[in-house]
Amino acid sequence: MSQRYTITSALPYANGPVHIGHLAGVYIPADIYARYMRSKGEDVLFVCGSDEHGVPITIRAQKEGLTPQQVVDKYYKQIKESFEDLGISFDIFSRTSNETHKETASAFFKKMNEDGKFIQKTSLQFYDEKNHQFLADRYIKGTCPHCNNTEAYGDQCEKCGSTLSSDELKNPKSALTGETPVKKETSHWYLPLDQYEGSLRKWILEDHKEWKANVSGQCKSWLDQGLQPRAVTRDLDWGVPVPVENAEGKVLYVWFDAPIGYISASKDWAKQTGKDWEPYWKDKDTKLIHFIGKDNIVFHCIIFPAMLQAHTGYILPENVPANEFLNLEGDKISTSRNWAVWLHEYLKDFKNQQDVLRYTLCANAPETKDNDFTWKDFQARNNNELVAVFGNFINRTLVLTHKYYNGVVPEKGELFDIDTEVLNAIKTIPKNVSTSIETFRFREALSNAMELARVGNKYLAETEPWKLIKTDPKRVETIMNISIQIAANLTLIFEPFIPFSTEKLKTMLNITISGWENSGNTGLIPSGHTINTASLLFQKIEDEEIEAQIQKLQKTKEMNQAETPQTAPIISPEISFDDFTKLDLRVATILEAERVPKTDKLLKLKVDLGFEQRTVVSGIAGSYAPENIIGQQVTLLVNLAPRKIKGIESQGMILMGEDEKGNLKFISPSESINAGCKIG
Repeated sequence: MSQRYTITSALPYANGPVHIGHLAGVYIPADIYARYMRSKGEDVLFVCGSDEHGVPITIRAQKEGLTPQQVVDKYYKQIKESFEDLGISFDIFSRTSNETHKETASAFFKKMNEDGKFIQKTSLQFYDEKNHQFLADRYIKGTCPHCNNTEAYGDQCEKCGSTLSSDELKNPKSALTGETPVKKETSHWYLPLDQYEGSLRKWILEDHKEWKANVSGQCKSWLDQGLQPRAVTRDLDWGVPVPVENAEGKVLYVWFDAPIGYISASKDWAKQTGKDWEPYWKDKDTKLIHFIGKDNIVFHCIIFPAMLQAHTGYILPENVPANEFLNLEGDKISTSRNWAVWLHEYLKDFKNQQDVLRYTLCANAPETKDNDFTWKDFQARNNNELVAVFGNFINRTLVLTHKYYNGVVPEKGELFDIDTEVLNAIKTIPKNVSTSIETFRFREALSNAMELARVGNKYLAETEPWKLIKTDPKRVETIMNISIQIAANLTLIFEPFIPFSTEKLKTMLNITISGWENSGNTGLIPSGHTINTASLLFQKIEDEEIEAQIQKLQKTKEMNQAETPQTAPIISPEISFDDFTKLDLRVATILEAERVPKTDKLLKLKVDLGFEQRTVVSGIAGSYAPENIIGQQVTLLVNLAPRKIKGIESQGMILMGEDEKGNLKFISPSESINAGCKIG
């Protein structure tokens, strides 16, 4: 009997196109998993849709002179078509602005409200009088109280990494109008997450120890700090209206609204297919898997599960295999700076080469740490792996079969040791691929699959049938039969990764075989079967094509630099020599480094001063990976008063320099000296 799976991938936000960071982090791994499970004969519902509510939509609408609905209509169409062109095999790609979703989200809220699962609180919040709206923390800018960065947001300073609230900012301004906001009273509904802390802790940290370390670590950090009630409504005119009396001008907060989109999308699918959606969300035997990026871990592992528990009747996710972030040419992908490779543009520039992007992004997937996409690596993956390994093996096998046997698969004869080894590889490699996919190690799975193509190439190179054909034609029949079986197996184990190419290969082999249960079979294509003529499975990508993409990014970089005002550096006020002597600067050596959960910028460091060791929290995670700075000597201000950052007491400050790109660099001695040496 088949296992039922509900597979979701994060709802893309409908205020811009999809880029390769989204694909590598979420959509390609989700599609690989869904395709694999279908090939096993499992009952799969793979759902997604566009997230179409929230303030960023209204801001984009204002900038483009459109209504919010026009904005989401535009990007919904573009995103949906791009996914289809890339072969992302959603069973439904819905949207949160449609009627099904509005009805589902409203009913979800009403039941929780009627069951007494919310608390109502009145508070003072910042209000933009010019725009006539309350402001979320992210839409308030001001001066950071810690580092005096004048462009800090109301929830975080991206320069020093400090987590903030809008009340802490100096000189707060509305990011929408630039006006100084006022405080105004407003009332909202809150989900008391603290009431679910115990059950969530057991469910995540005890019942699901197999989850990825980045997921369980971030959840543990949140749980250890103690969960707090979280507003589920906000003051806005774009979104699902709060479905109770006296709630005019209030909508469901997008973080509450969006995950319900998985359920409403399932309802849309059920309407289209005549099937029942409820078992996919309410049957305890169903496995619910969320594919997301690391910025969505808390929402899918703590907040959405708390909502499902509060509502009652729904299953909780079996796994949430979140990925880290993908960078581009050594720099963070940034939609605001146009520093990205956009999917719809790639599909135009590299026609009929969807699988090259799928392959490269899976091979470079940021599964355990942030990873980097470069156009040179993209070219190398295609030319050196897809063309030179996979494509070369297929071409040689099919060409030789036509040359020697007019395309008819010959009989398998006497087996030698090398044949037995290859036949064993055909049997075992699909099992390895399967194990890797089922444990969400897709890079490893792809590498295991490519191993079969490497085995095939090595087999032909070592047996040299083109030489044996004159001296031992019977031996060649066996070699070519086994090579054809390798090719047939490649169509099955590569289908989740590169479906367009495997379909093309099936046409060449003149087969319709499918189903994972057939993989590992050493007699998939019987002798006497006629195959079609070979054509190139993959095309070599030339240097000129890659250089054009690199130049495109270079122009983007130059435009960004031109738009950044070049101002003279501001020198801090003059101090006396006595003031300077108050600073105790010393050389320290980093002994340990780890990311601070629930932050993108912060690292927790243990440093050695020779006479003692200290803990320091530093906002350098955007410039340095923790594993790369062990043993690094740094300059530490040791007599700075300790302060708590994210619940960690930081005992000092590491001095850094900032280059013209905003990258941080250590201020270090030119050669190694004893830790604890005084500077000055």
